[in-house]
Amino acid sequence: MELTAIRRLYLDNAATSFPKPSVVHQAMMQYATELGASPGRGGYAEVQEAARLMHQCRERINRLIGGTSPEHVVFTLNTTDSLNLAIRGTLLPHVRAGRGVHMVTTWLDHNSVLRPFNALCERWGIEQTRVRCDPSTGLVDPDDIRKAIRPETRLIAVVHGSNVTGTLQPVAQIGRIAREHEVPLLVDAAQTVGHVPVDVERDCIDLLAFPGHKGLLGPLGTGALYIRPGLDTQMESVREGGTGSISEQDTQPGFMPDRFECGSHNAIGIIGLSEGVNWILERGIDTVWAHERELIRTMVEGLSDTGDVPGLKLFGPQGVGHRCGVFSVRIEGMDKPQALSDLLERRYGILTRSGIHCAPLAHETFGTHDIEGMTRFSFGPFLVKQDIKYACDCLAQLCLEQADTPTGSVAP
Repeated sequence: MELTAIRRLYLDNAATSFPKPSVVHQAMMQYATELGASPGRGGYAEVQEAARLMHQCRERINRLIGGTSPEHVVFTLNTTDSLNLAIRGTLLPHVRAGRGVHMVTTWLDHNSVLRPFNALCERWGIEQTRVRCDPSTGLVDPDDIRKAIRPETRLIAVVHGSNVTGTLQPVAQIGRIAREHEVPLLVDAAQTVGHVPVDVERDCIDLLAFPGHKGLLGPLGTGALYIRPGLDTQMESVREGGTGSISEQDTQPGFMPDRFECGSHNAIGIIGLSEGVNWILERGIDTVWAHERELIRTMVEGLSDTGDVPGLKLFGPQGVGHRCGVFSVRIEGMDKPQALSDLLERRYGILTRSGIHCAPLAHETFGTHDIEGMTRFSFGPFLVKQDIKYACDCLAQLCLEQADTPTGSVAP
């Protein structure tokens, strides 16, 4: 597709972050042109250097999330891959042992949790409880999680930051409840790691699934799952194969991270990811989060300033609290959210995502499931306040035009 000459304002960081820090590209290029070797597959210098760089990535991620062991940072393809590993790895040992299995999730969760849960229910007859959220904010009441726990509950899964509305769930409170009941807590941090301070020890998180290509500013095709030390021995690996370690043995190694990693790694992607993580560490996650909070405040205030403009609806928390940098809206009278995305791109060069966002229950919660969803704006660290003000002004202009043409759509 030929891009227009209008300035392009990327507001789809919830899908993947853009731009990336230049150090990410430089590290990937250096690997591609100077190393090129597969970590763990040989003993020559290039292999050892690639392995060192990959381990450095584990160490940086472990530091960022407050983990206790870099070896418990398991590299995956993306968050979906991490969630499948966590869900199946945790629940299948109970299924195979003939124990009762029940799991808990929420109505705001992504299909990457809902679909594995549903598949396990269909194949194994296990049960699940989906805890409803407040239809105005999307917040779950931690006490509702407590009430959903049964003696046979084997896993609680919650999304930290909603990819639809940006709602931030109280994961620390939920984590303490899960720990009290000795039930593992899996947190889908696809929209928060790299944006929001996360501490797996402080928040009693047993399994943390997250992508490399969003808040961590790495390339697509990277992700990780942090597994609390001790829990790994109770889990089942979901695939087996070559690891480059103890190759004389024809069964999967029992030590971390090899227990859950097999096949040649995406070394070029992981080395790029490492520099994205380091970019965040050098600035400090608190500083990164403070900047995003300023963008959030600017968006909230900008949308509030359009309060006298009819027809604009913001979903999720209406203030700065309890949200990350993900905002979704609809304009009254504009039947298709994609039409709003198209207008924003053609007229103003603003890039957004419209639809159901792979979270059907979230859209049922907010009443937008059967009307093709919402239009989403999502933030990254290279945006500035003026970018957000511009987006708010453009929305206000489109609302005014729609109000003037109530029986038809706004002209392109």
